[in-house]
Parts: sequence; structure tokens; C-alpha cells
Amino acid sequence: MQNIDVKEVNIRAFWDDEASVWVAESDDVPGLVTEAETMESLQEKLRELVPELLELSGMAHTTATIHLHSDRTFLVRA
Repeated sequence: MQNIDVKEVNIRAFWDDEASVWVAESDDVPGLVTEAETMESLQEKLRELVPELLELSGMAHTTATIHLHSDRTFLVRA
């Protein structure tokens, strides 16, 4: 039976008003910085990028549980 290494990955996503994109970065995945116009697009990019970057950093055959923490701040007037 093969042991499965499960890595907990925390990813921060924030809205960049100037560029009008979501930006994601993580200390848990070396080299991870990406952006997308929608949160759904960002999640799809992360599904591809995280395994690739983990493999490049020597963590091949790792299963990742991704915790995506998002933050978006905006003003409203009452």
C-alpha cells in the first residue's frame, strides 16, 4: 500500500482594484503568484498550478488540501 502525503495549503487571494483581478499567493507553495479576472477562474488556475509547483519543489505525488482565503474591500454609501 502506498502512503499518500497530504499537504495543507493556505492561499491568500485579494482583489486588486487597479488591475481588476484577483491575485493569489502562498507561503506554502514556492513560486505561487497568479491572477485571474474572476474567483472561479482563479480556482481553476490553482487546480493546475499548485500540483505543478509542488512537483517542481520536490513534492511529487503529494495530495494538497487547498484553503483559499479571499479578501475584498469596497465602499458603500448609505
